[in-house]
Amino acid sequence: MTASEVPTKQYALLAPDLEADKLETDMLARWEAEDLVTQTLARGDEEFVFFEGPPTANGRPGIHHVFARTIKDLFCRHRAMKGYHVGRKAGWDTHGLPVEIEIEKQLGISGKRDIEALGVEAFNMLCRESVWKYKGEWEQLSARIGYWLDYSDPYITYSNDYIESVWWSLATLYKSKLLVRGHKILPYCPRCETTLSSHEVAQGYQDVEDPSIYLTLELTTPEGVPTGARILVWTTTPWTLVSNVALAVHPTLPYVELKRRERDDPTVILAEARVRAVLGEDFADRWDVVRAWTGPDLSELRYRRPLDWLPYPAGTAHEVIVVEDFVSADDGTGVVHMAPAFGADDYQAGKRHNLAFLQPVNGRGEFPASLPVVGGQHVKKADPAITVVLEERGVLWKAGTLIHSYPHCWRCGTPLLYYARGSWFVSTTSFKNRMMARNARVNWNPPEVGAGRFGEWLENNVDWALSRDRYWGTPLPIWVCESDAAHAVAIGSYAELAERTGKALPADFDPHKPFIDAYTFACTEKGCAGTMKRVPEVIDTWYDSGSMPFAQWHYPFENRAMLEKRYPAGFIAEGVDQTRGWFYSLLAIATGLGDDLPNNGDDQAAPYRAVVVNDMVLDDKGAKMSKHIGNVVSPWEVVPRHGADAVRLFLIASSQVWVPRRFDESMIRELAGRFFLTLKNVYSGIFAQYANFGWSPSDADPAPADRPVVDRWMLSRLATVEREIDERLQGFDATAAARTLMDFVVDDVSNWYVRLNRGRFYDVDTADSRAAFATLHEVLLVVTRLLAPFAPFVSDWIHRELTGTSVHLAPFRRALGTNEGENEVLERAMSRVRTLAKLGRAAREEKEIKVRQPLSRLVCVVPDFKAGELAQLLPLLASELNVKTVEFADSGSALATLVGKANFRSLGKRFGKRTPEAAKAVEALASDELLAFERGDTVNVTVDGEAFPLLAEDVTIVRHASGSLLVREENGLFAALDPTITPELRREGAARELVSKIQQMRKAARFAVSDRVRVDLGGGPELAAVVKEYESYIAGEVLANEITLAGGLAETHDAVQTIVLDAETVRIALTRVN
Repeated sequence: MTASEVPTKQYALLAPDLEADKLETDMLARWEAEDLVTQTLARGDEEFVFFEGPPTANGRPGIHHVFARTIKDLFCRHRAMKGYHVGRKAGWDTHGLPVEIEIEKQLGISGKRDIEALGVEAFNMLCRESVWKYKGEWEQLSARIGYWLDYSDPYITYSNDYIESVWWSLATLYKSKLLVRGHKILPYCPRCETTLSSHEVAQGYQDVEDPSIYLTLELTTPEGVPTGARILVWTTTPWTLVSNVALAVHPTLPYVELKRRERDDPTVILAEARVRAVLGEDFADRWDVVRAWTGPDLSELRYRRPLDWLPYPAGTAHEVIVVEDFVSADDGTGVVHMAPAFGADDYQAGKRHNLAFLQPVNGRGEFPASLPVVGGQHVKKADPAITVVLEERGVLWKAGTLIHSYPHCWRCGTPLLYYARGSWFVSTTSFKNRMMARNARVNWNPPEVGAGRFGEWLENNVDWALSRDRYWGTPLPIWVCESDAAHAVAIGSYAELAERTGKALPADFDPHKPFIDAYTFACTEKGCAGTMKRVPEVIDTWYDSGSMPFAQWHYPFENRAMLEKRYPAGFIAEGVDQTRGWFYSLLAIATGLGDDLPNNGDDQAAPYRAVVVNDMVLDDKGAKMSKHIGNVVSPWEVVPRHGADAVRLFLIASSQVWVPRRFDESMIRELAGRFFLTLKNVYSGIFAQYANFGWSPSDADPAPADRPVVDRWMLSRLATVEREIDERLQGFDATAAARTLMDFVVDDVSNWYVRLNRGRFYDVDTADSRAAFATLHEVLLVVTRLLAPFAPFVSDWIHRELTGTSVHLAPFRRALGTNEGENEVLERAMSRVRTLAKLGRAAREEKEIKVRQPLSRLVCVVPDFKAGELAQLLPLLASELNVKTVEFADSGSALATLVGKANFRSLGKRFGKRTPEAAKAVEALASDELLAFERGDTVNVTVDGEAFPLLAEDVTIVRHASGSLLVREENGLFAALDPTITPELRREGAARELVSKIQQMRKAARFAVSDRVRVDLGGGPELAAVVKEYESYIAGEVLANEITLAGGLAETHDAVQTIVLDAETVRIALTRVN
């Protein structure tokens, strides 16, 4: 330690007992005092645009939010350290059903009647207040996990400026005839009393048990004369039979009429392809075929409906059979019951065939009180009563249940109805191909989400049902004339509203309901004296969040230059569920607006160039987290316990971010905890502890080219890993980047470099020790920068100790050219040496020969290197395996012979009666052939004069070492140890073992690393021989001023222990002599 026998405090140590929570909260205070976030936001020239998907702050954040926010943060940190300007504007999603339903629960009310009884103004005021309920907790959690966002000027979707930008976009779509009014079958929530969009429906499917009933309906001639036959119909929604007006059959499917044997029942007709599924595999034992039918044949007949509770409107078709392509033979009977008021296909067919339209269901999903049997009941609750009536009328064939996936309201969980409603639509089908073209240009991570889940969603696109019959949302800015609904106008700004109404808007203008509904003006059509009033609907809240790229800047009313600079996004990240949500709404709105937004042509991937999709965080048993089950993990419990760095690294590294992961705290300790412990040991236990005796970077440090080969290898590996991690983060592969870094620190730095070079750090003055310190300092410096995006706290702590500056203000990579600093040949050579070392250790373990016991030689085979090319690394290999010499052989056949044993079971399946001959051919294979087979080469065996490729399951390969050598092989590399231990080798091994025991005693007695000691030993002649030969070596290793034999053992010592050394009992006593 010659520079200073007393350590200084140049580099602070990471105390082993320092809790991660304490380190991180201290760093948070430091960042806040330095205003570090603001400093990073002010840096960089070229923009890297990131869009923050807005959360709703009326619910608490969960561990899955930590996952998504970690992904966002790490890529933003990486790009910021790469020199980009990365704006991180925060945002809040503040409208919609999620907010309204929470207020209904809070007030103990349910449905629109209760809300209107309370008053829309009062209800919306409560909604406005509630969205900030957990704002502080969201901001605190973001800060605690190191997710840096700019909360100084967040976008808020209920703000006037934001709503005005949304209005502008809607008016733009309206003028382009892309926002249209229509009447369609729509998914409808009877509890919330509003329609939903297709992407909202996609988020709410649940497996439920529903009725499954079959009916036989009487067929008649067009004149109403019974034919004696019945047609078989299947449905899972008995309540819709009240509105049945027609049946549908397929134009080309064959149908068949059957009669039950020995019974005088009417015949039944169904699709031929469904007979076995409906009547049973043995149907031919009980049924006879009467005749064949086609769909067009059946369409010439009529039928009698199952329930006649409603009159038909005049002039409409009813109780007819129509031919439609949507009928299939995949389930049911191949005959579809038609209720145009409650099915999309039925509705369109109804328009084609002028079918009667019967909709006896109100907005709450209830039948009218005047209806027989089920009057006043909710439709789903009416199914059992209707089934009873069907049986009483003799039309019920059979009744049962089935479990299937059915859509539910994504917010309240109520089963949806498909219901004919008037609505406003964004005509997304008219620009579907443009959306698909843009999507093809997006860098999706993983690619299969963009091409599969999201691409298929776009392929099957339906128009966006935009309007909602609710209260707390952006009001649809369309005014319609009371006198003529064809007279309509879309208002695109508050200035336009003021102009049309002829009066200035007040300073406290609120564009929400009910206030906005008071603004009326004269009809804009010539000659019309009507009054224009706003339509009552608000819009889908997903349109709000999808407008954030421009609405966050109040575009087009201001900040045009800002939007031009920060649109489109270079990167966004959210959960996989957002393929039906935010990812879609962003794309649909951007495509619809087209050139009305800057940088938004169809030749671009706008509104985002890259997407990282994360999957679900499951509980430790692999189940979905649910408040109902009680397995939801609170981040406020986990983060203080393990530290945000560990949680972040576990979430990213445990598996690819786009596959589900179990949140298992034991795995946090195993995966991330092991890595951080290793990093802390390298920094504190080696570098800082010994550098504090007098080393600091200086011109006295040898240049990298002048350092020992192991240092040059370490620096080459560092440069390679630095490049690989940067490339992977550039390519949005965070998991591969994290694992590369973790493997490097644990395997390359700690388990190899530091372990091989530990002794070089015990001094600080020699050129060799300065080279080791300079190398490890460079490694730690680069590692902290590579680690910063994943673990921003501990990386900054160590970096500040190394440099005095924050890692978050440092460049991610050193200013190296392409592949500069990398030595591929040296890295490959060291890789071979490490493999040989691993094989050698395995050979020692099998024979239970301790590593501290020297052996005479290692014989190895390295096919892709000549002995001379590995010469500079051989001393490392010899030291690692504790052998005196390393020799080379030309091939593995000189060290071991491979013998193949035939696997008769596998060969029997292939060769049958020829198996004995095949087995002989297998067992006749030469050692070189078997070695080639292990390497992946094709090897053939000849059976009856015909060559067959050998399969892995055909043979078991056994190695027989040549002579007494201990041989191991991997991928063509051989390591063979000579296990002969001479008396000289045995004494050297005993000396090494003695040093190890004394070092353990020093540590247990808490001696300082610089403490000098006297060693008193008691033992027999073998010990005396060992000490005589190796006294100088032992003293140097354990910092002993004196070593005595059988002297002073009765005195008082600082540490005493009795051990067995090579079968001899030895007593060791240590005394501190500083």
